[in-house]
Amino acid sequence: MDGGLLKFKSLKTIRGLAHGFVLRNNKVPVNCNKNEALDRLKPYHENMIYSLGFTPDDLCVTEQIHGDFVANVTKSRGFNDVIPGADGLITFEKGVLLGVFVADCCAVLIADRRGRGVSIVHSGKVGSELGIIKKAIRKFNDQGIISSDLIVQLSPCIRPPAYEIDFANTIIQDSLSLGVPQQSIFDANECTSLDLEKFYSYRIEKGFTGRMLGLIGLD
Repeated sequence: MDGGLLKFKSLKTIRGLAHGFVLRNNKVPVNCNKNEALDRLKPYHENMIYSLGFTPDDLCVTEQIHGDFVANVTKSRGFNDVIPGADGLITFEKGVLLGVFVADCCAVLIADRRGRGVSIVHSGKVGSELGIIKKAIRKFNDQGIISSDLIVQLSPCIRPPAYEIDFANTIIQDSLSLGVPQQSIFDANECTSLDLEKFYSYRIEKGFTGRMLGLIGLD
C-alpha cells in the first residue's frame, strides 16, 4: 500500500472540523529507529497535512512518554517543537492541527459535535491504565462542554487476540463512565498488527518501523 488518509464517518458531519489517520506508506523504507523513521516519513506526512487544508506549521505534536498528561494548546508549534511530557492535546482554537504518532497504540480523536473544541490522545496499555481518556474528557467539561456533546473515535490499534490486553475496551469503558453516550463512541475495530500493508506495528516489527499519524483540528 502506498499510503493514504483514513477518515472516520463519525466525524465527517461536524462543520469546520478536519481530521484523518495517515496510513502506512510502503514506498518509504522505515526499518530503522523511530526518529529516523519519522524523518523519512516527514514529506509524506506533510503532504497529508496539506490535503486537510492545513500547513505543517499549523501542527502541534506531543513528546509521547506513555503518560496521562493532556496539554491545552492555544497556538501551533510545528513538527519539530513537541510539547514535552504530553500524550494528549486539546484545543478550542481554530487553525491549530493536533497530532499523535502511533504504531499499535490507539489515537483517540475527540470532538465536540458543535465544533467548539477537539482533542487527540495517544493511548496504549499504560495510557489506558492511567485513564488518559478521562483527563481529556474532563478538560472539555471544564470548558462547559458536556460529555453528551462529545464524539469519541478510536483509531485502528493492536487488540486481542493479537495482543493480550484489550486497551481499546478500556478507552470505551472510561468514556462511558464519564457520560459519553454509547452511540457517540466509535471504534475503527481494526488490528494494526494483522495488516502490515495498511499499518505500522511496533510489536510485529520489533520497534524498527514507521508511525501512523492521527490528526484533528478546527479550520
